Amino acid sequence: MLNERPVIEVRHARKSYGAVEVLRDVSLKVRKGEIVAIIGPSGSGKSTLLRAINNLDPLTGGEVWLEDTQVNEALPPRRYEAHINRVRQDIGMVFQHFNLFPHLSVRGNITLAPMMLKGIGRKEADELAEQQLARVGLSDRVDFMPSQLSGGQKQRVAIARALAMKPKVMLFDEATSALDPELVEEVNLVMKQLAEEHMTMIIVTHEMGFAQDVCDRVLFMDRGLVVEQGPPDVVFRQPRHERTRAFLRKHLQLRD
Repeated sequence: MLNERPVIEVRHARKSYGAVEVLRDVSLKVRKGEIVAIIGPSGSGKSTLLRAINNLDPLTGGEVWLEDTQVNEALPPRRYEAHINRVRQDIGMVFQHFNLFPHLSVRGNITLAPMMLKGIGRKEADELAEQQLARVGLSDRVDFMPSQLSGGQKQRVAIARALAMKPKVMLFDEATSALDPELVEEVNLVMKQLAEEHMTMIIVTHEMGFAQDVCDRVLFMDRGLVVEQGPPDVVFRQPRHERTRAFLRKHLQLRD
């Protein structure tokens, strides 16, 4: 049973680039252990919302909370830097294009943040890296360089790197969209494993099958608004809004 207390809460989020409104009064609560998929057309605000959760893309208005801490609290620069570094230790993020450090080995990519931000020693960091690589099925790649890995392997290392910080929530921004089709499933399997472990996750995805099979709740966004949300069976099989139905007709064979 899901814990009722929100781990993440977004309150009346607004984001504008000049005259263009990318997010228009979006609110969202995600409970511990909940897996939420965000779907919608390109330009609907999905990735902007996700990046706002850890303040990579600061909001124009509204608030983001991680439990009892306001992520986007207005603070003087020095205090803000310390604040956001603490917050981001609890919010793991996996990007579309991996973002591994090319000059570091797999081990180095995973151990860097725990050693720098949490102050753990080399031996403990190495053990942590090996544990997380085992978790994503890459124990034999610990001393490889990113250039020696496939796209799917790079993304699994990126997931292991985020997990090494022992976050309270994981954010996935189109984690498989840059991969060749045959590599998608190996990343999806890791995400499914995390779902079985009740990791709190918010997943921006274009893979409707994955959202249906794995997620507890689906949000459909369009033009900066959450148009509709609910359990996957309801959103995919009985969408209430025409905008949702039009989008899904392009991705699914809906039954009348």
